[in-house]
Amino acid sequence: MLPEVDYSTRLFTGYAAGRALTATTLETWREAFGRGAPRRRPLAVLDLGCGVGRFSPVLADVFGGPVYGVEPARRMREVAARQNGHPRVTYLDGDANTIPLGDDTCDLALLFLMLHHVPDQPAAAREIARVLRPGGRVLLQSSFSGELEDRRWFHHFPRAREIENVMFPSRAAVLEMFAAAGFTHERTDLVECEIAPSLAAYADKLRHRAIPTFEHLTEEEIKAGLASIDEAVARETVPVPVLEPAELQVFALR
Repeated sequence: MLPEVDYSTRLFTGYAAGRALTATTLETWREAFGRGAPRRRPLAVLDLGCGVGRFSPVLADVFGGPVYGVEPARRMREVAARQNGHPRVTYLDGDANTIPLGDDTCDLALLFLMLHHVPDQPAAAREIARVLRPGGRVLLQSSFSGELEDRRWFHHFPRAREIENVMFPSRAAVLEMFAAAGFTHERTDLVECEIAPSLAAYADKLRHRAIPTFEHLTEEEIKAGLASIDEAVARETVPVPVLEPAELQVFALR
């Protein structure tokens, strides 16, 4: 088991820049969220583990209702309020096991690359079911242990794949916990995301060390990995976008 990552010490300082979404990627996810959500509007949305609020304003614009960005790291919430404020978005202190909302409050919950940080994931699935109205949906973006996507940075930081195989839950465990909490797995959407418009831009984002996996690498591994990707950047003559595949799981509350 990996040590817990504290987003209120170092990670919050470079997270917004290191995990910034290109306009193309933001539109890609906007469309994917729309496909997975209930058809009616407006929708009240829970952005669980919202971090710096990368998606919270988009959720408010797309679904037209209130958005509750719940995030346990105080420094991340401060960045969210400062950089991603919106009239219909409220950022709240809380986590997946103690969501600070009443029963039947929301129509939709977004869990974007956050489930692996939750200590008691089955309890979190039950807590999400509590705050959703009947027929509510969960949109889950997560990698799965044993079937990680081929990410460009794995080629430069070889131990990162090993770390993430420990970090992320298995697909079977996730499907089982949501089924036990009263959800039906409706479908899996495959989404291709532009991570950066070029390899040079990708390397610049990696320098912020905003991926929590960096917290489990040694300084020597990080230095060697950044040098490796710099060598690849030097060989890039024509900028090519860095793309990564991702999955969006859609669950409906029975």
